[in-house]
Amino acid sequence: MTTALNLEPITTLTSEQFVQLCQANPDLQLERSANGELIIVTPIGGESGSQEASLIAKVVIWNEETQLGVVFSSQTVFSLPGGGDRAPDVAWVELQRWEELTQEEREGFPPICPDFLIELRSRTDRLKPLQNKMQEYLASGLQLGWLINAKEKQVEIYRQGQKVEVLGMPVVLSGEDVLPGFRLELS
Repeated sequence: MTTALNLEPITTLTSEQFVQLCQANPDLQLERSANGELIIVTPIGGESGSQEASLIAKVVIWNEETQLGVVFSSQTVFSLPGGGDRAPDVAWVELQRWEELTQEEREGFPPICPDFLIELRSRTDRLKPLQNKMQEYLASGLQLGWLINAKEKQVEIYRQGQKVEVLGMPVVLSGEDVLPGFRLELS
């Protein structure tokens, strides 16, 4: 579950202030929406944590075979070109785009949108904020994203310049041109 705090009556939280806030509160997982809302991400339970780890492992295995990019966990905050600072559950950035960043940019909150990502809806997550987050990623340059909604037994597929596609589970997802040869079976 996430909680969004609208700070506008008091202040507008800039990306730089957000980084300082995260550094001052390292035990909290925080995000910042494109419109400046501070989002507190609560810890997930065992089932969701296990599912997330499994998804990361599958992307890592594919990436180790192809050497096409860099894989990131849900602890990685990306400073999105659209203005938000977000941490997807699983993220992947194409190698050349990653290598174009400076060492300092790579060590901080990378100023880049992942090319591919997965958001996993936990049992306490509300769907609409996750869908809004996926739209925020698309506006920042996301090429392919999957919102896995096990609660409703659906997957929403987000692609640049296309309508969201909703598929029922079980399904086999393809990494398409973004992650060539990657397949994920969801039951």
